[in-house]
Amino acid sequence: MTSALEIVFAALFGAVLGSFLNVVAWRLPRGESIVHPRSRCPQCETQLAWYDNIPVLSWLLLSGRCRHCGARVSLRYPALELLTAATFAAIVAVRGFDDALWLELPFAAVLIAVTAIDLEHRIVPNRIMLPAAVWALIAAALVAPSDLPELVIAGTAAFLGLLVAALAYPAGMGMGDVKLAGVMGLFLGASVAPALLAAFATGSAAGLAILLREGGSARKKGIPFAPFLALGGLVGILAGPALIDLYRDHFLS
Repeated sequence: MTSALEIVFAALFGAVLGSFLNVVAWRLPRGESIVHPRSRCPQCETQLAWYDNIPVLSWLLLSGRCRHCGARVSLRYPALELLTAATFAAIVAVRGFDDALWLELPFAAVLIAVTAIDLEHRIVPNRIMLPAAVWALIAAALVAPSDLPELVIAGTAAFLGLLVAALAYPAGMGMGDVKLAGVMGLFLGASVAPALLAAFATGSAAGLAILLREGGSARKKGIPFAPFLALGGLVGILAGPALIDLYRDHFLS
């Protein structure tokens, strides 16, 4: 049984990693290095001291402003840190503190980073997808080698399935979404099926809500699909096996 200490540790680790994901979401689409220089204010470009870079807490103590120039610091920064902390805590609470975390936590981090980038820039960067795919295979080979065939099959099936959808309806999704689906399969295995169902269900619901609110003009507006895939990915991590068992018990038995 997962202890409260393990959950708290996961949340703290998630908050720290969330700070790094903010750097990734800001710099990577702009072609900047995510390694150096150190974190800096996007307005005055002053490098931040360690005490001004404590996840969530520094933002609160500085009232959401830069210590040096007084410029407002977007709420997105602490929000992403809190989201990562909550996600990591939920994964450990539901799935346990074991070797599977080598797959589950990096996958969740990828989903969060991709969501932040796609919402702002409408892209799913290859510089995230390729390392994520490689890590999925390496981590699986180390902690769950017997699952590798299933993961490769699931990744290939998810990639091809969304590729067909993208070719049939190019306005609905891009190749970045197709690649993300393939990566999801590499991490989730069979659980990618309920993950994709959740993604399409929530994406369709959001699209319908926008259409009802804005009418015909909404058809000209595209909405990024990667955040819905990311939401489906989290469903796959937290409840994928249970949903598969539920389907098997009620429809295949």
